Amino acid sequence: MSPHRPPATGPVASAGPRVPVELTLTGPPGLDPPAGRRAASRRPPRHLADLPLAERRAAVTELGEPPFRASQLSRHYFGRYTDRAEEMTDLPRVSREALAQALLPLLLTAERELVCDEGTTRKTLWRTFDGALVESVLMRYPDRVTMCVSSQAGCGMACPFCATGQAGLTRNLSTAEIVGQVVAGARVLASGRVPGGPGRISNVVFMGMGEPLANYPSVLAAIRRLTEPVPEGMGISQRSVTVSTVGLVPAINRLAAEGLSVRLAVSLHAPDDELRDTLVPVNRRWQVAEVLAAARDYTAATGRRFSVEYALIKDINDQAWRADELGSLLAGDLAHVNLIPLNPTPGSKWTASRPADQDEFVRRLEAHGVPVTVRDTRGREIDGACGQLAATARP
Repeated sequence: MSPHRPPATGPVASAGPRVPVELTLTGPPGLDPPAGRRAASRRPPRHLADLPLAERRAAVTELGEPPFRASQLSRHYFGRYTDRAEEMTDLPRVSREALAQALLPLLLTAERELVCDEGTTRKTLWRTFDGALVESVLMRYPDRVTMCVSSQAGCGMACPFCATGQAGLTRNLSTAEIVGQVVAGARVLASGRVPGGPGRISNVVFMGMGEPLANYPSVLAAIRRLTEPVPEGMGISQRSVTVSTVGLVPAINRLAAEGLSVRLAVSLHAPDDELRDTLVPVNRRWQVAEVLAAARDYTAATGRRFSVEYALIKDINDQAWRADELGSLLAGDLAHVNLIPLNPTPGSKWTASRPADQDEFVRRLEAHGVPVTVRDTRGREIDGACGQLAATARP
């Protein structure tokens, strides 16, 4: 195996034809919110996934039920992936509907689902309670199942090569709206509808729509819901959760102090401030040296290797000298570089690097002793790959 290709545990392309298929789903009518315009400030209804278990107990007590009903309800949602009152047969018939209505409101409605890779990659377009649109992607590999989730409707970081960034920010998602994407993926997987038979979500990556650390309280609570054991949460290992950021330094430092063991991924995309100011505009606030210093502090606090995400753009950031500069910056760090061949987005003037330039970039990084892989472009056919999520109501 060539040293610059992903290892066997990394993304694996399907052996069959990669033809996208649209699955017809029904959802409520509505109009797309204008790009970049915030939705109404009305908050999503309270959901049990928004609350730690102690607060769920208090909530069911307010409804006149014994506190242990909170654990029963939570086991159905986090362990059996259901929010349907009629399926909760261990609850009294007279209590089921009231509890479900109060603590399991419908927050996300599936508008459309696209599949490719013979059904093992599935992108879902969700409409929220107020009409905002977000997307999530389920990817099944031979050794794991990864859910890529959105933390915001849209994104305010304005990276010009990213479809989400070009659309602007609508609003932050609630904790339950984030967790609900994973529960929905777990439900589909457990049902056996994904080729490979029934399975479980093993990995969650906050690499969908939005800047996770710009929605810090909801994302942190979502991480806790996802990783706490049933009935507190879904029981996914913290070490199998990755949080991506363009480099919000104060939030990285805050996350390092939380006592978590999730992985940090820094979307760098350029080793020099001059270019990164253009590709990642927030660099004008926190520059490359500050971002990498925060990432190193995160590694020191958690013991976890950090990742550097780097979208290779033809003749923009793929020069050999930039590979050498990036290698010099990361030499000796507990870090890993994920090179991402740029995925096409509508109206973009940029494209992926030439194969020869990509190979040279890999070779230069390896010469500095920096581990590097080239990410598989899985989901590209359904606009589900890195940087392609745009959440449009119609194809």
